[in-house]
Amino acid sequence: MQLFIMRTDIGSARKVNAISSTLNQNPNIQKWSVDLYDIDNVLRVEARNPMQERDLINLVERHGFCCEALPD
Repeated sequence: MQLFIMRTDIGSARKVNAISSTLNQNPNIQKWSVDLYDIDNVLRVEARNPMQERDLINLVERHGFCCEALPD
């Protein structure tokens, strides 16, 4: 399992709903959440091994949202 912690501009429940079906239907994603109370609107994704960070970023960006890895 992999854990991705990403900074996004998914800053409202409406925006979470806009991307939820895509994240829910991705076979590599086991769990995900967006912290709307965090200044970085953190997207936390638990994924199976074949998923790469770039794949997740592309998936989110295809829906018109910004997404980048948070530095350690």
